[in-house]
Amino acid sequence: MNEVLKTIKSRRSVRAYTEQQISQEDLNTILEAATYAPSGMNYQTWHFTAIQNAAVLEELNEKIKGAFAKSDEPRLRERGQSQTYCCYYHAPTLVIVSNEPTQWWASMDCACAMQNIFLSAKSLGIGSCWINQLGQTCDDPDVRAFLTKLGIPENHRVYGCAALGYAATAPTKERQLAEGTVTIIK
Repeated sequence: MNEVLKTIKSRRSVRAYTEQQISQEDLNTILEAATYAPSGMNYQTWHFTAIQNAAVLEELNEKIKGAFAKSDEPRLRERGQSQTYCCYYHAPTLVIVSNEPTQWWASMDCACAMQNIFLSAKSLGIGSCWINQLGQTCDDPDVRAFLTKLGIPENHRVYGCAALGYAATAPTKERQLAEGTVTIIK
């Protein structure tokens, strides 16, 4: 089977990581792959912010929890008050993917870039997981101020994050294609 198809078929979300940091070389490769994703009109208006500092990641998690604590949604409020909740599953690296919301294709560009991140990570033996929480909370004033401090452009919103690291245990869940997922018309 083609190597790209093997990578696609074998990739799974990882939600438990070792403390081992990914190398700078591997991070650079993953970020380069992200920048080669298609973008609307090839404008490339996205921005990628990689965080490998544990203290910064913990502070970001606290900001997200603070936003959740203010939510009207009970499930989110519960997460915001939890002492153990970690939205990025304690991965040693988090890549924040943001874009200009004025571009109607911004979310699609970011989704394509995220897929490139996941597939390139898998090809390097690195686990990954899509993290949505920052996209839900990036408009909270405390979260937004922190994102600006991290260098994320003020005119950007977060469309997703990629947790990256080495899996603590090998994902074993078998992938089953749902009935009726594909239709071919000739």
